[in-house]
Amino acid sequence: MNTEELKASLAATELFGRLPAQTLSRLAKSGREVAHADGHEVVTEGAGAVGFHLIVAGTARVTSKGAERRTLATGDYFGEISVIDGRPRSAGVEAVEGLRTFVIEPTVFRGLLDSNPAFARDVLVMLCTRLRAAESQIN
Repeated sequence: MNTEELKASLAATELFGRLPAQTLSRLAKSGREVAHADGHEVVTEGAGAVGFHLIVAGTARVTSKGAERRTLATGDYFGEISVIDGRPRSAGVEAVEGLRTFVIEPTVFRGLLDSNPAFARDVLVMLCTRLRAAESQIN
């Protein structure tokens, strides 16, 4: 994808959609697109943070403690929790079919959080939404 296509992909997500165009352009230029072979373990549960991943094409499977938790597709993302808190990954992600991700390095993602309070608030809301969904599965 070129920078404009990446910028549009970022803008289409709930997480990045409110960022100014100039910030989206810088972000699109600061990451890299990675193609993952089907069956490739993109991130490993318990491993360190390698970055934030936005799925720009294909599908991926999220697993935790050996069980499949959900399927991700274009526009979904993963890796933000470990990037934020620096702790090991809480789940693994495996490429299922034609997976391509746009990867943002942890320092870039954290810099965006530090410099953009509205983005940081959006990330907090997204994390709260995921926490509530996880709690509802427990009860």
